Amino acid sequence: MATPTACLRFTRRVWRSFLDTKGHDTQCFPNLVIHDASPGTVQVSLKVEQSNLNRVGTVHGGLILSLTDTLGSLAVATKGHFMTGVSTDIGTSFVRPAGRLGDTLHAKAILTGMGKSLAYTRVDFTNPAGELVAYGYHTKYIGKSSSHPKNVKFSEDGKDVIEGEDVD
Repeated sequence: MATPTACLRFTRRVWRSFLDTKGHDTQCFPNLVIHDASPGTVQVSLKVEQSNLNRVGTVHGGLILSLTDTLGSLAVATKGHFMTGVSTDIGTSFVRPAGRLGDTLHAKAILTGMGKSLAYTRVDFTNPAGELVAYGYHTKYIGKSSSHPKNVKFSEDGKDVIEGEDVD
């Protein structure tokens, strides 16, 4: 198994900090798995549990919207931001049912733009067959988080930290 890149290690560290707060993310999707991260992109999966379902037995739309929020934040983290800002705008479109109990939901979050104060993301959700089931967008205010002391700067490919501390 290949050694994780600095970007992947950092993004996983940010995710652990989300879980350590014992808040919403811990309650809703503690089993989220980050498979890959490179500057501007993060790929994850989530095994669907009973608590993720609506009353007709499919993935609840609120889970998709909540994941859009969290994964947008993690996309910002792939650029070296430990604190990922606050939401200013978020939305999700649902294409087809996203799965049932025991299914695995896949998602890819992309940072589509990032300036000095705002970051823009898109998240695509797919089923195991690779079919698009939903997509979301997320705008974040990052002005105050861009100078956090735990921020890092990655090499262009994300393999190495070139500024800041590379902590596992």
